[in-house]
Formats: sequence, C-alpha cells, structure tokens
Amino acid sequence: MKAGHEGGAPSSYARHGGIDIAELVRLRTHHPEAVAEAAARRPRRPLVDDTGRLMIVAADHPARGALSVGDRKFAMANRADLLERLCLALSRPGVDGVLATADILDDLLLLGALDHKVILGSMNRGGLAGASFELDDRFTGHRPQDIERLNFDAGKLLLRIDYDDPGSLRTLESTARAVDEMAQRRLPVFVEPFLSRRTPEGKLVNDLSAEAVIKSIAIASGLGGSSAYTWLKVPVTENPDDMARVMETSTLPAVLLGGDVGEDQEGAYEKWRGALQLPTVQGLVVGRSLLYPADGDVTAAVDTAVGLL
Repeated sequence: MKAGHEGGAPSSYARHGGIDIAELVRLRTHHPEAVAEAAARRPRRPLVDDTGRLMIVAADHPARGALSVGDRKFAMANRADLLERLCLALSRPGVDGVLATADILDDLLLLGALDHKVILGSMNRGGLAGASFELDDRFTGHRPQDIERLNFDAGKLLLRIDYDDPGSLRTLESTARAVDEMAQRRLPVFVEPFLSRRTPEGKLVNDLSAEAVIKSIAIASGLGGSSAYTWLKVPVTENPDDMARVMETSTLPAVLLGGDVGEDQEGAYEKWRGALQLPTVQGLVVGRSLLYPADGDVTAAVDTAVGLL
C-alpha cells in the first residue's frame, strides 16, 4: 500500500506513523472505558453536509467471516493493516465517514480517527459467509440503543431474501422491527436489499438483474411503520443502463454499494459514475475495492471515487 498523503490524518495515526497495536491493546486491557469516553467527546457533523453527497468507507465484512478480496483469501485478516488503510481513507478530502462493526469502530475511536466523521454501525452480521445459515442474517452487531448511546449517526442492515427459503419471512420481520426501532429514535437506517438464491452446488448468489433489484427495493422500502428514516444501499445492476428504471421504484434516498470489483477498478468507477447522476442516489458506500485496490494505491482509489460525486 502506498502510504504517502497530504495532511488531514487523524492525530494518533500521524503521531505513530502507522497503527500502534500495543497502545490499543494497553487501552483495551487497562481502560476499557476509554471507548465510551472517546465516543462521548467526539465532535459530530450532520449526516449529509452542504454538498448533499455521502462518501462512506465500509469495513464490516470481517464480522461475517468475509475476509477475501479478489484472489487474496485473507486480505482483511490483518487488523493493523486494515486500520491503517481505514485511517488513510478517512484522512482524504471528501470522505465523510465509515461503516463498520463495534470492534473496528472502537479501535478507530481510540485512534481519534472519527472526529467530524459520519459513523454507521453495522447491525446484522449473523449470516456468516459460506455457512448453511448464511441467509439467517440475525442481528448480532449494533442494536439501535447502542447506536443511540454511542452518539453514532446511523445504522446499516443487510436484507437478503430467497423466495425458496421460508426463513426469509423471519428475516423480513426482524428487519422491519429494526427499522421501527431506529425510526423511534430518529436515527437513519441504511437497508441493503437483495433477492438471493442458492446454486445447485449450494453457493449463495445475489441476483443483480434489473427485475430482481427492482423487487428488492420495493420490498425494502415498505418495511416498518415509517420510512421517514430509511435509506437504501443498492448495487449497480448487471447492465448499468438499467439503473434509471430501477431507481424509479422508490423515493427513498439511496447510496450505491461497491462490492468486490476484482481487477476491473476502472469498470466499477464507470458504473458508479452513471448511477450517481440519478435523483435518488446520494452517494457511495464502498469498502474492499477502495481499501484493497488491485494496484495497492489506496489514496488514488479513494480520491477517484470521491471525484465521482
């Protein structure tokens, strides 16, 4: 990874010239209350600033056991390396915040990397990648009360629906109740919906056809007793030209998700560029493709993505 960048780095990151794991462990061992203290004193900002656009870096994959990037099976397994990449991305102009699970957000709070940043707590990580119960995406991460207590700005949940799996009804119900609880607290929740299916070999795949994405958006938009605080987190369809009619399905504000784009970084940028022009699309939430780009240049990948907004 190319670490050179100009200014704006969080104080702890700049002071150590990297991530001081020993210091993080010392704080966690002797002063666990330091996490809550850092959250309480963190300067906040509005979810959406004067630009009206959002650029969020995602790093909630490890909690589902999804550690791979391209052909690198354990790319996200080195926590110091991941934190360094996150701090670098968060230091870049135009990056608004981060989506992650409690363990990663706690580290970033202790590093002082989240001042004036938007924080999205990842709520359901129970559908472990590759597991027989992968579609049973239970809420094992942040609860609405945790997001409220820590003064975070929003939550995010994953909603995968398989029409052949009766358990999807339970997933829909638990998602609806989470939407209700977030709305009661006036906290935005980003819902990431997919229609999914298992291949004959048992692998879970998401259907990115226009018809499937339209249905998933329609279903997600209607969950809960109020949609006032619901945002959508949607993929770009297999054919990017279909995005205009896909996004006509709902008036809810939406952000595009990145996913693992592999070697085709430029192709991903072009797909995002077109969809970002649509009226309901307010920004990007991208993780692996920016934190672990094929050429290793995190700064360039992040800056290019910001430029699309």
